[in-house]
Amino acid sequence: MKERTILHSDCNGFYASVECLHNPEIRHKPVAVAGDVDNRHGIILAKNELAKKFNIKTGEAIWQAKNKCSELVVVPPHFKLYQRFSAMAKSIYSQYSDRVENFGLDEAWIDVTGDPLKRSGVEIALEIKERIKYELGITVSIGVSFNKIFAKFGSDYKKPDAVTEITRDNFKDIVWPQPASDLLYVGRSTKKKLSSIGIYTIGDIAKTPIKILRDNLGKWGDLIYSFANGYDSSPVMQIDSYNPVKSIGNSTTTPRDLLNNEDVKAVMFVLCDSVCRRLREQGMLAKTVCINLRDTGLFSFTRQVRLREYTDITKTIQDTVMKLFVKSYDWKKPLRSVGVSLTDLVPNNIPRQIDILGNEKNNLKQEQLDKTVDWLKQRFGAYSVRNGNLLIDKELSSFNPKEEHTIHPVGYF
Repeated sequence: MKERTILHSDCNGFYASVECLHNPEIRHKPVAVAGDVDNRHGIILAKNELAKKFNIKTGEAIWQAKNKCSELVVVPPHFKLYQRFSAMAKSIYSQYSDRVENFGLDEAWIDVTGDPLKRSGVEIALEIKERIKYELGITVSIGVSFNKIFAKFGSDYKKPDAVTEITRDNFKDIVWPQPASDLLYVGRSTKKKLSSIGIYTIGDIAKTPIKILRDNLGKWGDLIYSFANGYDSSPVMQIDSYNPVKSIGNSTTTPRDLLNNEDVKAVMFVLCDSVCRRLREQGMLAKTVCINLRDTGLFSFTRQVRLREYTDITKTIQDTVMKLFVKSYDWKKPLRSVGVSLTDLVPNNIPRQIDILGNEKNNLKQEQLDKTVDWLKQRFGAYSVRNGNLLIDKELSSFNPKEEHTIHPVGYF
């Protein structure tokens, strides 16, 4: 079997790079893209190379970043603009292969195995890198390897504006000495578990008997063992191939601490409205409702409940969320952020059993109401129609998660 040639292209400081491109006056200053600091969404989402020199990190608070660099320019995100640049980058990638798989807005795998012009992976990567720079005005780092995992490692290994090749001959020298957390899907929790059994590098993972990893991490141990040893054989998806939606959700950090059930209700109703509208747009129904809570001590946990039947009715989800919340939370501490997600999804055209309790007529009314409200909000904006409960505390309820939610990478699996 012919050795595969996989590229992974990562746009450097993507959000910040696009902002600097469109705002020449800040181009030569340290710049960070962050949420709304006035509404406590002040988290750094991206930063340019000048900001990186001050050790500003993605995910830290704006005030922390400002302490490191007082002249830091902070700008809000413009996701529609980033989506446009992402589409333009994908258009360039598609000229080299029909197998291009996005990993979020700013990253993509490209399978260039069997290039008709007989170019090497490095030659293609260098050409793409220069085209992105010339045609889009931003830079990319590209990893070249024989599988997706090491290709992504390569794009992270050297930045910005670089190409790194990881082969079967050199991966033990390049990949194995690096921290375990540099391997895709070794997050904070997994890193902590690995450290507790004396595993600190990717090489340590590769050399550890798989039974030990399995005993400590379950099936995840098999997975990272495979990744570390270069055994990944997952294909790069074809352009625009269908990936079934597995969950739909929104969460928010609130503008003030939530102190009681009424505070939670104001925020949860907005989140449920957003999630249910997205569910209907996808033509899906859900059966499992999940809530995510984080208190002021930054302790987080989730709870979920399974409904008797599949639904996309906003009121049903709202009522379920509040019942689940009241059952789950004891108010030992105020809450700082909350989230709602729906899983166990199926298409909305599946056969559905009529409600034997006689609520079918009411369900039909609620479905028609939801469709009408969806149409009004699509035409006149998210705030054109609102639940009366949301007007009691506008500070908590005046946000639009459907349009303003941060876009995260699509899962690898």
